[in-house]
Amino acid sequence: MATEESPQVTRRATRSYSASNTAIESANPPESYKPTINDLGFRQQPLRLEDLLSSFPGRRSQILELLRLLGPLNSPMFPILVYGGPSTGKTSVTLQVFRHLNRPFIYSSCITCYSPRILFESILNQLLFHRKDSGHSYSSVKRCERPSDFVNYLREALENVITNLKGNSGKVSSKMSGRPDGTMVYLVFDNLERVRDWDKSSTILPFLFNLNDILKMPEVGLIFISNTSPDTYYLNIGYVEPIPLYFPDYTEDDLRHIFMANQTNSRLYASFLDVVLRPFCRVTRQVDELAAAFSSLFKKYSEPLSDKEVAPNEEMKRRLFSHIRPHISSALNETFQVRSQPLLKAEPNQETKKTTGSRMPGIREDFDKIDFHMSTSAKYLLISAFLASRNPATLDASLFDSTGVSDSRKRKRKASEKSMDQKEMAEQELLMKGPGTFPLERLLAIFQCITSLAEDSLDEEESHELTVEGGSGGLMSDVLLQLSSLCNANFIIKGGSCPLEGSTRYRTAVSEDLALKVARSLKFPLSKYLYRR
Repeated sequence: MATEESPQVTRRATRSYSASNTAIESANPPESYKPTINDLGFRQQPLRLEDLLSSFPGRRSQILELLRLLGPLNSPMFPILVYGGPSTGKTSVTLQVFRHLNRPFIYSSCITCYSPRILFESILNQLLFHRKDSGHSYSSVKRCERPSDFVNYLREALENVITNLKGNSGKVSSKMSGRPDGTMVYLVFDNLERVRDWDKSSTILPFLFNLNDILKMPEVGLIFISNTSPDTYYLNIGYVEPIPLYFPDYTEDDLRHIFMANQTNSRLYASFLDVVLRPFCRVTRQVDELAAAFSSLFKKYSEPLSDKEVAPNEEMKRRLFSHIRPHISSALNETFQVRSQPLLKAEPNQETKKTTGSRMPGIREDFDKIDFHMSTSAKYLLISAFLASRNPATLDASLFDSTGVSDSRKRKRKASEKSMDQKEMAEQELLMKGPGTFPLERLLAIFQCITSLAEDSLDEEESHELTVEGGSGGLMSDVLLQLSSLCNANFIIKGGSCPLEGSTRYRTAVSEDLALKVARSLKFPLSKYLYRR
């Protein structure tokens, strides 16, 4: 459905002999197949630049910039860091650019290569044309666990490959023989942020960033692909910082072009996107998530039609809209699991009354809008982490009762000048100390309390426009995945294990202003749950 994932090449089928993905191949070669120098390329007809640009809507500037950074044939280059949110076309664009240029490259994903040894051996297997099969007892060509051994093996393998490429440079045209062009070899490291999950010693990331200076081979280029920004990789060592290349989230028009590609009935699908694209874009712009949701919704949308090739008129569009309308909110809940307040029509006067007692009375309405896209469940998890860092753990029971409602029945008396000074000094001391740490169990408990409070408030409000369904099937199935994403984005910082508790502790890295902004986007009364001395 989406053009972002080209059918001619996939992330895991770029090599027929990929060391870490031998079970997933575009074509099943025989057991006796011997990889050659041609396997460092795509072994397919190179793409024209016009076809490359048209295959990725909204990525023209990124493609042209990547081509500029790679430079002419056989030209040395600085390391490149391609970064952006998930499902923004980083990997697909990078691989298809190499198909367009027809240059040799080595691709390794830090998801499938989940340890230093697997990563090192995957690269060496490809450079030494080794295929893990039954003939080799499914073993790698070299056993390599230490970075020092990897550098020696890598330099030797690269020298052999470069010599082989130079020896074939004057022979038959590469387009006719399927041989890659040039003598440069590019090492592509995908999902670089995953290295921090399995590299407990924190030595692999500095090693990879410093690999260009260690090898000192101008014929080798390094490309890193990451879902997190360069700020998350700042290290206190001397190395050449990679040139950043940012892939922003797709706009609504870009997503429309992506989903309209290769549709048999373009007018029918365009009317479907007019109904569902904007509501879903408010919560996510990831192509894979939207594709999964739209696949089932489009079947529901076209159910009343006996002829799927018909071009709908205005009357038919209204009838199809009435048919799909009850399924939109349930599809949003199935995708994001936590119900969102903006899906319902709330009484404006009620919200005004709730916010009149805020400590920051002059807030504009546009302050509620956040500058980044985040799912509803991730917002609630971020608020839970902020509360766990700011509030003492001993007060959780008093701030939340069994139904998740804050106990606001506090004694009110006029504060003396001395108590006001003490309160100000205590708040300054709290700011100097910074956010506190908390275990995972406490984070999940607060998350359950505030999401149950949000659901209760939604149940009290009646709306006949869009009714939220399926809210009782559990709070969220991917809380740990959301937590990992927030840690990768540096909203939440993962610390070491507590020697007394024996569990990992976390702390939030967001300011109170940002937490209040996120809370306002959910219409959640965060200030009621903040402990003030």
